[in-house]
Amino acid sequence: MVDDFAFDTSYLANSQLHKKTYFLAKSLSNTQRVIAAAKLMNHQPGSIEHAWLMLEKHWKIEPRNGGMSYTPGYSLIRFIFSPIIRALARVKATGSEHIPGSGATILAANHLSHVDPIIVIASSRRKVHYLAKDAHFKNFYLRMFMNLTGQIETRREEGGDDALASAADVLVADAALGIFPEGTRSKRTEEPYLLPGKTGIARLAASYPTANVVPIALVGTREMMAPQKDKLPKIWRSVGVNYGQKITWFDWLQSKDGGGMTPESIEQLAMLDDHEIKSAIAKLYRKFTDQLMQSISSLGAP
Repeated sequence: MVDDFAFDTSYLANSQLHKKTYFLAKSLSNTQRVIAAAKLMNHQPGSIEHAWLMLEKHWKIEPRNGGMSYTPGYSLIRFIFSPIIRALARVKATGSEHIPGSGATILAANHLSHVDPIIVIASSRRKVHYLAKDAHFKNFYLRMFMNLTGQIETRREEGGDDALASAADVLVADAALGIFPEGTRSKRTEEPYLLPGKTGIARLAASYPTANVVPIALVGTREMMAPQKDKLPKIWRSVGVNYGQKITWFDWLQSKDGGGMTPESIEQLAMLDDHEIKSAIAKLYRKFTDQLMQSISSLGAP
């Protein structure tokens, strides 16, 4: 169920540990501060955060550039065009209150059409940054637009790890990352269109375990602009955007309905051989991804 993904994570920001270590990391983003604080938790060995950090070498994704460039043009474009898009495209959004107003956030949606990123950006009311293949950056004007709106160039020939490192730049900057867990636009010609999710989203969530992951169901974008058929969107078609309950990796990891892990079980896992640790973490990635896709489906994704 979608509600199984909902937990209160405010204690992380207000914890005594965070207050005690904030002065050590004033120049870091909120995400980096929490991770840095957790690394100083030798005096709190019983926490899930401390236990997970024992496995850091097996899950850590280093940012490619260590952050993001400032994109003031993106704010202006959103301010001008987002209300227009919402009105013209007849976008109806539900559950928008689940989107954090700030902080590292992963917005995870099903992928049906070329218009999907635009619909999410217009309805989420946050500056959402998507990974885009390098072909979109070859045309001068398109490249200028992509850079102006903070979209991130990736090169498929460099592999998935490079894309994840670029995605990590967004989360380190306490920004919102848009991602399609299916990894590609669904090419199915009849329902269900939803494909199995790839575990890249779980790897990102695990590497930035205080980032909120928000499941999203896009409904009607395929009818607005069908892949390999429509060259222009049918803006008169209505579109639904359903946002679900947010969750962090730390909360999912220790939930009985999620990872089902305890600090003790993670510490025991850390004592195993590397290949056994990697296998166990891979199973957690798969379970997180499958549950996320179930949430997206439950929200109405066709």
